[in-house]
Amino acid sequence: MTNDRDIIIACDFKNADETIKLLDKLTRIRSEVVRCDEFSGAARPFIKIGMELYYAEGPSIIKTLKARGHKVFLDLKLHDIPNTVKKAMIVLGEYGVDMVNVHAAGGFEMMKAAKEGLMLGAARYADKPKLIAVTQLTSTDDDMLHDQLLIDKPMDEVVKQYALNARKAGLDGVVCSAFEAAEIHAACGDDFITVTPGIRFKDNAADDQKRIMSPAEAREAGSDYIVVGRPVTAAERPYEAYARCREEFLG
Repeated sequence: MTNDRDIIIACDFKNADETIKLLDKLTRIRSEVVRCDEFSGAARPFIKIGMELYYAEGPSIIKTLKARGHKVFLDLKLHDIPNTVKKAMIVLGEYGVDMVNVHAAGGFEMMKAAKEGLMLGAARYADKPKLIAVTQLTSTDDDMLHDQLLIDKPMDEVVKQYALNARKAGLDGVVCSAFEAAEIHAACGDDFITVTPGIRFKDNAADDQKRIMSPAEAREAGSDYIVVGRPVTAAERPYEAYARCREEFLG
C-alpha cells in the first residue's frame, strides 16, 4: 500500500446538474460529522467521471469539476488497437485529468502506447496524470471468467498477470477488487497503486457487484484508492455516508 490513499466518488449521473447537486451536498461543512481540522481534506472529493456522464456532457464536465477544485478520474476504459488508443490518450491528457484508464486485456503494446500518448497530451502539466489498467471488472466472478470468457486460469492469477503486464508497460497501477490488492502489491511493488471499486458498507446491498468489501476491509486488504458510488451518492444523507467512508478507510 502506498502513502497516497484517497476515496474516489463515482458520479454516475446522467448530466452535470445532478452531479453538481450531489457535490454541493458533499462539500457542505458539517462540524458534527467532520472536525474542522479534517475538513480541508474532505472538502473537495476526488471524483470519477464514467461513461454515462462523459458521453452526456463531454469535456466540459471535466473543466467544471477542475474549476471547483476536484481531482478527476476519467473512467472510460479505453480498449482498441495501440495507435488508436495513443491518439485518444493525447486528447484526454490535454484535459488536465488526474487519473485515466484502459483495459489491461488490450495487451502490453496497447498499454505502452496509451502511456506514451497520455504523457504527450499532458506535457504542459507539472503534475502528470496517473494511468491505470482495468484487470477484471468486479461484476465478473469465476463462473463468468471460465464459462463466458473462456479463461481457464483462476481469477487471482489472471488479475496478477494483467497487473504485471501493466507494470511492464509503464503504467502507474491497476483497477482490481480489494481481494487482489495485497497480491498485486507483492508482485508489482508498493508504489504500484491499486484502485478498488466494489465497495459497500456492511449494511448495504451488493447490487450488481460480485467481489465486494467494506471501506475498512479494503484498507486492511491494502487498497490505495477505493471507488465508492451508490453507498454515498444514493444515500439519504450523502455527506454523512461520505464521512463514514473516510473514517473507515482513512481513519
